[in-house]
Formats: sequence, C-alpha cells, structure tokens
Amino acid sequence: MSSQVSSSSSYSNVKPSVVDVIVVGAGFSGLYLLHKLRALGLRTRVFEAAGDVGGTWYWNRYPGARCDVESMQYSYSFSEELQQEWKWSERFSGQPEILEYAQHVAERFDLRRDIDFDTLVTVAHFDEGNGQWRVETNHGEHLTAQFVVMATGCLSSTQVPDFKGLDSYQGKTYHTGDWPHEGVDFTDQRVGIIGTGSSAIQAIPVIAEQAAHLTVFQRTPNYSIPTRNGPMTPDYEQSWKSDYAKFRADARQTRVGVLANLNDVSAMSVTEAERQRIFEERWEIGGTYFMAAFNDLPIDQASNDKAADFVRDKIRAIVDDPVNAELLAAKGYPIGTKRICVDSQYFETFNRDNVTLVDVSKAPIEALTPDGLVTGGQDYAFDAIVFATGFDAMTGTLLKIDIQGRGGRTLGDKWQAGPRTYLGLMVEGFPNMFMITGPGSPSVLSNMMVSIEQHVDWVTDGIEYLRNNNLDTMEPDRAAEDAWVTHVNDVAYETLYPQANSWYMGANIPGKPRLFLPYIGGVDAYRAKCDEVAAAGYEGFALQVVGQPEAVSAE
Repeated sequence: MSSQVSSSSSYSNVKPSVVDVIVVGAGFSGLYLLHKLRALGLRTRVFEAAGDVGGTWYWNRYPGARCDVESMQYSYSFSEELQQEWKWSERFSGQPEILEYAQHVAERFDLRRDIDFDTLVTVAHFDEGNGQWRVETNHGEHLTAQFVVMATGCLSSTQVPDFKGLDSYQGKTYHTGDWPHEGVDFTDQRVGIIGTGSSAIQAIPVIAEQAAHLTVFQRTPNYSIPTRNGPMTPDYEQSWKSDYAKFRADARQTRVGVLANLNDVSAMSVTEAERQRIFEERWEIGGTYFMAAFNDLPIDQASNDKAADFVRDKIRAIVDDPVNAELLAAKGYPIGTKRICVDSQYFETFNRDNVTLVDVSKAPIEALTPDGLVTGGQDYAFDAIVFATGFDAMTGTLLKIDIQGRGGRTLGDKWQAGPRTYLGLMVEGFPNMFMITGPGSPSVLSNMMVSIEQHVDWVTDGIEYLRNNNLDTMEPDRAAEDAWVTHVNDVAYETLYPQANSWYMGANIPGKPRLFLPYIGGVDAYRAKCDEVAAAGYEGFALQVVGQPEAVSAE
C-alpha cells in the first residue's frame, strides 16, 4: 500500500502508510499519546483537523475564552522539567496562553513531525482477517495500523440549531467554538448572541464593551461564580512547584481531579449563619471552588437548594433591573447539574445601557431573516449574530467518522440507543480501538488534564501488555460492557444531575438519546477501577491472537 502525498506543507515528506498506531486528534490527549507511544518504540501517526495543535484551545478563540480550572492544575504532570520551567501569567489562563502552552509542548518534545494537520480521518474499518485497522483520510490517503486511538475531544463538534431561514441572514455569523483566528471587531455593530452557556457567559462582557448594542437571547439561565482571576504571583506559583508531585498525586485522589479544599461536611449539618458564612467565603474566593463548599451539594436536594438560593440572591443583588435579575437567576434545576460556570463581570454586564436581555424560553426564536431574527412576534436587526449554542458533546465527532468494527457493524448502529463502552475506553465489537475521555468516563466532570493523562497511561500500558505477551487484539466482552453501562447510569441517578436538561444528558441535540454521558462516580474511584482491571490481566476484556477463535490468557 502506498501513501499518497498532498501538495500541502503538512505532506512535504512521504510518511509510512503502515504503522503501529494511528491517533486521531492533536489536542492535549493526542500530544501526550504521541510522546508516550514514541517512548515505547511504536510507529505512530497523528491526524488533526486543525492547522496546528491545541484541540479545544485551537478552535475556541471567542472573546474572553478562559479555562475554569486553575492554571497550576490545568497542565501536564508527566514531565517534571516541563512543569517547573513553564510560567503561567494568570491564576485562570486565557485561551491564547493555553494554546501557546500546547505549542510549546509540541516544540519541546518535537511532536509536529509525526502530525498531519488540516487532515480529517474519514474512515476506520477493522479487518478481522489480519486484526488491522484500515484508515482513510480526506486527502485520499489509505493507511493500516494495529491500533487506533480516538483522541477527538469531548467538545469538538459545534452545534447550531436548525433555525428556519438560517441561510437567509445577510449579516456575519460566528460560532464560539469555531472562531475566526484573526479575531472579530464588533465596534459600532449591532450584535445578537444566542445562548447563555459557559462560552456566552465569558464572551458577553467582552462583546458588550465593543458593540454599539448587544442583544442576548436566553432560553435557560445558568448559575455562574466570579473567577476572581488575577496575575499569577511568584509565591503562589512556588507553593505548587515546591512539591508538585504530591499535589498532583493528591488531585488524582479527588472526585473531580482538582484540589479545591473540599469542606467535608453536609450543608445541612451547620447552622444557617455558618452556612451563609461558608458560601460567602467561597463566593469571594471565586471559581468552581464554590461547589466544594460542602460535600453533598451534588447529591442532596436540601443542601443544593441552599447553595442555589445563595447564588440567586447574589444575582439579584448585582443586576439592577429586577425583571432581568429574575430572568438571569437560574431556576428549575439544581446548581452544578449543568457544568458550573465562572465569569468576569457577567451579571454586571446587564446593567449596561447597550445590553438587552430577551427571554426565549416561552417564545422560541421563530426564524432568521435577511436582517436578523424574529422572536415573540418582534423583529431584531443585527450586523452580526453569534451562536453560543454548544456542541454535540462526547459522541458527535466519533459518529461523524465511518467507523466499522467486527462484521462491518458501524459505531452509529452500536450506539443507536446511546453510547455503550467499557470504562469509557473501548467498545465491544471494535477491537484495538481506544477512546480518550470517551462516554462512560469522568472526562467533562473532571479536570480534563488529569483524566487525559490517566487514560493515555492506561491505553499505552494496555498496548505494551499485548505486545509483551504476543497478543494481537483486545476488546471488552459484552457482559463487562453491559455491567459498566448499567453502573454509569445507576451512579448518575444517585445524584441530582439527571434533573437538568443538559448536554451531559444529550438534551441539547434533537433526537439524541437521553442518558447520562460521563461517569459521575469520581476520578478517584474510576482510577481505582481501571487499575484493578489492568492488574487482573485486563479483566472484562477479550485478549486474542489473530486466527484463534477464542480469547487466550496472557498468564
């Protein structure tokens, strides 16, 4: 099989078409995977749809884009030299700096030479005869690999609702998840933004400062906590770097992979005055640490109600117009059951004379028009419309690829009623295809960097185990997959999370099966389970030699 060479700079050198591992995606997962696989001596090629590394942080360049995990924790731990030498400028880093960090990692470890940019993997078919994956790209290249690792990200397929008249609008349109790299100047423009999720909450204050007028169309209000962001101080930086190994190890044993000084008591076990004092203290600290004010906010309705009431009262105190304040005060679902947002002057922005809030919960947007849009029988004219309408989370990108496993069964068919995985890592019937932070793993409910590193380490250890034991394939058995799917849903329904119509439930995509996508049992418990499975010779997985009909023991 010969490799086809494109005229693009990414294809300036002929690369092998037969490799050990193909990795799809060059975000933080793909970069670390490539580094680890090289260390094992495995021939690896990485394919990335974007023009450079960075994944989420390459595409999401909207105004105000920022991480909601502190910089000292949202970073790689695999290299002591890297974590000591890199200096973050802010407590919560913005998109440009995080992208710069990803680019630095690619340079420092010489990763780009094995990455094909501006390239989509379009086909991945498993060949049962030889236990290999046949992969094709949008450049017409055909490849063969023993292993395929999907490092496609959880939030990488942008979603725009199918509004009537969408193509008729004559102004500029933007999606927060696919922002122009040259930036956008909204000076003196009439701007509409649809959505009030995490991206919108970050973008709205910045756009409002530029635009002549900003109209915000809100269907569901969100709970948001001030970031209290500021410059990284040398003392705070050194407090982490002086014992990074211990802090990283401790973070891995928390529920969400973040050291947030959890107050390990129930909100209902203290007096009202003490509860308010603790909430106030956390509000002033800022960030997602608020949700660690008490240990039962995700699981106890009474405790959660107290936290939600506190935040709603804060919103009412910030927003001058009482009608807007009530519209912005999230109700109808528990706090934290949609990913808690963090902001910089979000609610304060609605006190500006050039900002209008429109509630579309009862009168949905009827149509886009050549000049703008219509809702509630009223026409709105805009020079630009921003879609902050989210993603087809966790499954969208995978299902865009023509993935076929044993017997030609497609992943789409397998997942018709919702994603089924074992540990969020593999799918029965799809041997040697791994997923990083896939559905059924903590992923989006955690510090993604902690979950990414744990998955990459587990996958590369698994590949090494197969090779050391002269085995060709591994895949979950049906019973293990069924048990894990049941467990993921059982644990979810022990919490308050399913009460919200969130993208965790697939609720933002019409027709998408409603079930809880990530694993809510905790990063700590999940890691222990994965380690236990591996230590038992990959319990729940069928390990085979090609040509032998039965799974064989590696012992």
